[in-house]
Amino acid sequence: MGTNRLESFSDGVMAVAITLLVLALVPPTLQETSKHSLVYELGRNWPHYLAYVISFMTIGIIWINHHAMIRRLREADHSILILNLLLLMTIGVLPFATDLMATYLPADHGQKLAAGVYAGSFVLMSVAFAALNRHILLSRPHMLYTEMSLEARRRILFRSISGLVPYLIATILAAVSAYASLAICGALAVFYALPIATGGGRRH
Repeated sequence: MGTNRLESFSDGVMAVAITLLVLALVPPTLQETSKHSLVYELGRNWPHYLAYVISFMTIGIIWINHHAMIRRLREADHSILILNLLLLMTIGVLPFATDLMATYLPADHGQKLAAGVYAGSFVLMSVAFAALNRHILLSRPHMLYTEMSLEARRRILFRSISGLVPYLIATILAAVSAYASLAICGALAVFYALPIATGGGRRH
């Protein structure tokens, strides 16, 4: 089959996931602002804002990378569709992981576990993305829009999985510091915004 329906469905799932992130940004209640000022209550909610920005950027950049990956394909088979569904499943859980992280980051308990779940969700997403990209580049090169050398395909694959190890470190580091774990996830969101991380959107 062609890639139009695959990309359209993927775009829809990612659009829903990125929209659900904002539902965790709940304005302070009147009861809360009767005790403290609105500015204070808004400022106290900073973990939700930070987690929202990191997750929004990450999903948005996965969308960009996904577009670059699918553009290389001339057609898709059943195995590509299944691996793509697994990737979308990991993206779909990010709003939950984001809300969990933001809720427990300032708490005096559950902070490290929440950070581990948050960073771990990025690990799963990275593994799923790498598995799909590897399958396309190494197992289905005959389905590529333009023929590419093995060296070029391996180079693209290496760039796309370069964030997996830092995400693993962030997950492990969550047992020590939730804030350090969150900082690594944020840094990776910035890294993946760079063209070098995607190899550009060229069909090569």
